[in-house]
Amino acid sequence: MKYVVILGDGMADFHRGALGNKTPLEIAKKPTIDRLAALGQVGLIKTIDEGLEPGSDVANLSVIGYDPRVYYTGRSPLEALSVGVNMSDNDTVFRVNLVTISDEQNLQDATMLDYSAGEIATHEAHQLMKDLHDKLSGGFINFYGGTSYRNIALLPNTLCQTQFTPPHDILDKKIGQYLPSGEGSAIFINLMEKSKSILENHPINLARIEQGKRPANLIWFWGKGTKPKLPKFEELYNLKGAVISAVDLLKGIAIGCGMKVINVPGATGNLHTNFAGKAKACYDALNDHDYVYLHIEAPDECGHQGDAQGKIQSIEKIDEVVDYIMKNLDQSGQEYCIAVLPDHATPLVLRTHVNEPVPFLVFNSARPAKCGLSYTENEGAKGVYLSNGRALIQYMMKS
Repeated sequence: MKYVVILGDGMADFHRGALGNKTPLEIAKKPTIDRLAALGQVGLIKTIDEGLEPGSDVANLSVIGYDPRVYYTGRSPLEALSVGVNMSDNDTVFRVNLVTISDEQNLQDATMLDYSAGEIATHEAHQLMKDLHDKLSGGFINFYGGTSYRNIALLPNTLCQTQFTPPHDILDKKIGQYLPSGEGSAIFINLMEKSKSILENHPINLARIEQGKRPANLIWFWGKGTKPKLPKFEELYNLKGAVISAVDLLKGIAIGCGMKVINVPGATGNLHTNFAGKAKACYDALNDHDYVYLHIEAPDECGHQGDAQGKIQSIEKIDEVVDYIMKNLDQSGQEYCIAVLPDHATPLVLRTHVNEPVPFLVFNSARPAKCGLSYTENEGAKGVYLSNGRALIQYMMKS
C-alpha cells in the first residue's frame, strides 16, 4: 500500500466575505477531488490542538503524525534545520521576515504593507541578509538567508523571553503595538530600527522600487524557538517517508523526522509554483517510498493577500495535481490511499489563520468507502470527525 497526503495549505475558508456565502472550495472546479471524496470518506479534522496558535508549523507537524504538545519547540528551529543552521540546546532561533512597511520616519507609526516584501527573490534576500549580518550581528546574533522573505536569526546561548507577533497577522495595521515586547524587547526593536536605515537605501531595494516592486525595508522577528528533538518517522510508523514542499518549514520538519526532502525546480510556494513538477515528483517518489507528503503553499499565500480568485485558481491547480497522481497510480496497478486536506483555514475575510476544524478526504483504492459526499467545508461536517491531526495517518492505515 502506498500512502499520499496532499496538503493544500490554508485551503479552507469561511462562508462570508468577498465570495458572498460561498467558499473557494465550493466555487473551484475540482472534479477529481470531488470524485475521490464521493468514492472515499469525507469528514472534518481538528489539526490545531487546543491551546496552540493556528500556525502551519503545529498543524503540519500534527498531520504528519507528531503531537506538537510534545515535540513542538517553535517554528523557526524547524526552518533552521532546512537552511542548515547548527543549533545547540541553549540557542534561540527566530524567523526573520523581510517586510515592506510604509515610510513614516517613526517606526511606531508605520503600517505593515506586505509581510513578504513582494515575495522578494531568494537571491535578493540572501544578499540583504548577508549585508545585515555584516552590519548588525556584532558577534551576538547571526543572520542566515532562507527562501524568499523567509529568513533566520540565531541568538547563541540565550533562551529569549521576548514576545513577538507574526507579520501576516497585522497586514494594513500600524505596527507600534505589535513590535517585540517584554524582557529583552529593546534589543530587537533596536535591530529592526537599524535594519530600516540599512535597507531603505540599499541598491537592491532602490532597483526594486524602480521596477515597481515593493522594497524589503525592514526585518521582522517572530516564531522564536529552540532546537527540536523529533523521533524518526520510519520508526514511528514503519513507513519510509518523503516530503515535497517549496517552504523551509516543511523541509525542516522532514529533516528533523528523518524523511527525505525532494526539491522540485520552479517550486516557489505561491500561485506560480511548478504544480506539474510537484505532481510528477510525488508519483516518482512512490517508487522507493511508502509515504509521500506533498505540501502546496499557494492557497495560504492567496488567503493572506485576500486574493479570492487566486485562491480558487490554486485549488483548481491542486485538483490537477491529484488527478495526475491518481491516474498514474491506477495505471501502475498499485494499491494506494490518498488524503487531501488543508493544515488550517486562512479565510479571505481575515487574511490570517484560524483554528476551526477543516475538511479532509481519504480514498483507499482497495476499499472505497463510497460516502457520496463532495469536498467542501459543509460536506465535511456530514462525515466523520477526527479530533487531532495525528489521527489522519492512523485513519489512512486502518481505512
